[in-house]
Amino acid sequence: MATKRAVNLKKQAKEILKLAEESGVQTNYFFLTTFERYQTQIAILDDLKKRIETSETLVTKEYVKGRENVYTNPAITEFNRTTDSANKTVATLIKIIKGFKGEGEKADLDPLMEVINGGEDDEEEGL
Repeated sequence: MATKRAVNLKKQAKEILKLAEESGVQTNYFFLTTFERYQTQIAILDDLKKRIETSETLVTKEYVKGRENVYTNPAITEFNRTTDSANKTVATLIKIIKGFKGEGEKADLDPLMEVINGGEDDEEEGL
């Protein structure tokens, strides 16, 4: 089952990259770093999901005088937080892609925007 999910995520990642190429944003610094962040979030979600599936949903923590308090498994809380974050990251990716659709030609960009968008100036690749 994990293999099927991994294949689906890879397929989705390819679709995002395809949309980026269609928009001409595939070399944009902000797109690349945001897309990398999204992939990291998906990997974290996969790990958390495995932990949740193999653990109880409730955990107990013992405090003073041997009293136990019941809590939701912390992995569930982190899963929900990471899911929210990943959803926001996808929304950002979509905004970046849509923001570049229909923009003017490269000649209209100022030099800073050209560098940010992965322009052809390869002199400073060591950054």
